[in-house]
Amino acid sequence: MIPPDDNLQFRLVEADQAISDFVYCFSAFHNLVAIEEGIIIPNGKIDLVLSLNDEGQFHISLLGLETEPKMTPKQTFTKFFSISFEPLAVEYILRTEVAGLLNSGKKMPDNFWGFTAEDLFDFEAFCLKASRVITSLIPNEVDQRKQLLFAELRMANGEVKVGEIAEKLGWSSRQINQYFNRFLGVSLKTYCRILRFQSSLRHIWEGELYPQLSYTDQSHFIKEVKKLSGVSPKELSRNENSRFLQFLVYDKE
Repeated sequence: MIPPDDNLQFRLVEADQAISDFVYCFSAFHNLVAIEEGIIIPNGKIDLVLSLNDEGQFHISLLGLETEPKMTPKQTFTKFFSISFEPLAVEYILRTEVAGLLNSGKKMPDNFWGFTAEDLFDFEAFCLKASRVITSLIPNEVDQRKQLLFAELRMANGEVKVGEIAEKLGWSSRQINQYFNRFLGVSLKTYCRILRFQSSLRHIWEGELYPQLSYTDQSHFIKEVKKLSGVSPKELSRNENSRFLQFLVYDKE
């Protein structure tokens, strides 16, 4: 049995430039149970999670995209490391489809990518090991249209029009949506809404409760925030009991 520790600890390391098309960041939670009724909200990423509970049980899970808020697991995790993947990694690094994992996940083999429970005791070494594995998996050829598509979406915070980006890429709107639905389980429009919401989080965290991005009006903004977080912008900004875990990123800055 691992001895208890009441303090939540959080760390985040951004991915090296060489793998940034495929990986957003690495993060670590120690004693996640310290936050009561923690809430995870959509961020447009796919996560590979390595966890260790208070009984010493080690698990690796792959989590698909989130399109709605969800509560943190009830299990007592003492260690919780995560690799947050950009969508491009689904096809080229994970080499799978996560459409069937929308708002859910699946258990991976406990030796996936050579990880073991011991990797959860040194976060820096974990990041280096994961980066080496991911680098080794990057294929020699990646469809440049897909690279450009996701780069454009990130830079625009999801504020793009499907027709315009399709014309720019020389890839039809139908083909783009087929790709998104096949690999991620959502349309491009839905994914863009998630990115726009994520970009609005900083504004909300800073107390800006009116839309700073291309929402139609205040009513539309409130509706979208409620749909993706479960609460109004005002309540989200309060972040009572630090339950919205994504705000930990801003707290660390």
